[in-house]
Amino acid sequence: MRRRRSLGTEGGDAGEVNLTPMLDVVFIMLIFFIVTTSFIKESGVEIERPESSAASPQPDAQLMVAIAPEGTVWVDGRPVDVHRVGEEVAALVSGDGGVVIQADRTATTGLLIEVMDRIREAGIEDMAVAATRSGP
Repeated sequence: MRRRRSLGTEGGDAGEVNLTPMLDVVFIMLIFFIVTTSFIKESGVEIERPESSAASPQPDAQLMVAIAPEGTVWVDGRPVDVHRVGEEVAALVSGDGGVVIQADRTATTGLLIEVMDRIREAGIEDMAVAATRSGP
């Protein structure tokens, strides 16, 4: 038996490129990036952070608490009474999650300390204050 080779394009897809493997790789990469993205609950308030040359990233933060310039405290995008901050934060943070407090540069230090005390009384020890990193 002899085999014949077709020299023409009668085979159908002789000049086409199969894009299926490329699309598979793109979808797998998309799923990888979605799964590895960390989701942080933002405070929902515009805060002007103070500057610090010793500021370091806090990768384990699970929740952000904001202290606005006028003295209001925001947790998960809604205002909260200062006396209830600890309860609200404890309900939203899991056992190993941390809290970052974003205090505006014009907010009072007394309010910041009170918020930190309320969060610590709720049993959350992993806490940090947000700052913008300034020059070297």
